Amino acid sequence: MNTLRQAVHEYLSLRRALGFKLIEADRRLHDFVTFMERRHALYITQSLALEWAQQHSNLQPASWAQRLSFVRGFARYRSATDPRTEVPAEGLLPFKFKRTRPYLYSDDEIRRLLHAALQLPFRGERGALRPWTYYCLFGLLSVSGMRLGEARNLKLQDIDLTAGVLTIRGTKFGKSRLVPLHGSTCKVLADYIARREFRWAGRPVSAHLLVSNRGNRLDNGEIHRTFYRLSRQIGLRGDTDSHGPRLHDMRHVFATRTLVRWYQSGKDPEQRMPILSAYLGHAHIADTQWYLNASPELMREAMRRLEQHWENRS
Repeated sequence: MNTLRQAVHEYLSLRRALGFKLIEADRRLHDFVTFMERRHALYITQSLALEWAQQHSNLQPASWAQRLSFVRGFARYRSATDPRTEVPAEGLLPFKFKRTRPYLYSDDEIRRLLHAALQLPFRGERGALRPWTYYCLFGLLSVSGMRLGEARNLKLQDIDLTAGVLTIRGTKFGKSRLVPLHGSTCKVLADYIARREFRWAGRPVSAHLLVSNRGNRLDNGEIHRTFYRLSRQIGLRGDTDSHGPRLHDMRHVFATRTLVRWYQSGKDPEQRMPILSAYLGHAHIADTQWYLNASPELMREAMRRLEQHWENRS
């Protein structure tokens, strides 16, 4: 019978073959196996799984529940080859996930953020591209509904300005998709690409669209630090606020505005929801339907349509 470490490797390989990335699960399950080896435990028990999941008292209950869920999935797999395996019960460490309430930016707030991006300080000739890079990034997120990681991963070969289409590759769920762009967005992208080519002419640079002063793909941490700094500068966050509007909220704005336009034009949002779901790259349509509850304006449009329905029946 193979060891738990071998079984984890086989379990992760099997699930990845089915399309799962399992980056976090990989790290956690190898840590769990190390924990089991230190206790000389040959098979999974519920008590050991609980002990490992709650090892760190400073973690939130949500983290405990997530850690136990990783073991639960592996234990189900392991039980097929080792009947001694105990699968942790579903009711242990219960935690109900709560979505962060999105911040719905106004058009004026997005305009101020873009203007602030163009005022970013820079050093030297290479740094001159920096304001335009963040202007392009923030603007692209606000009009395309893309995830930040998808925008960071864009390469020049993924952009077809003639057809007005972006190709999003290797997305969150391992699938690629096409994102159509408005003509005005294509003009901004064309302008940025021209500036990028001028600044990096004859010098080595990443194939990614959005690059740092060193010519590498933009760093995720630096993006967030720049966004927080600009957010405080234009009043979206207070000077000492640790929480506030997020870049991801631009995706919510895109989704809710699309749904509002469908309502206002008399189209059926429920019927068109699969279109929006595919555009956003959601794995399940329920993830897109959640946006119906995220915006007061959307709720008003839904209530207005419901009232009209009952008026027509009376």
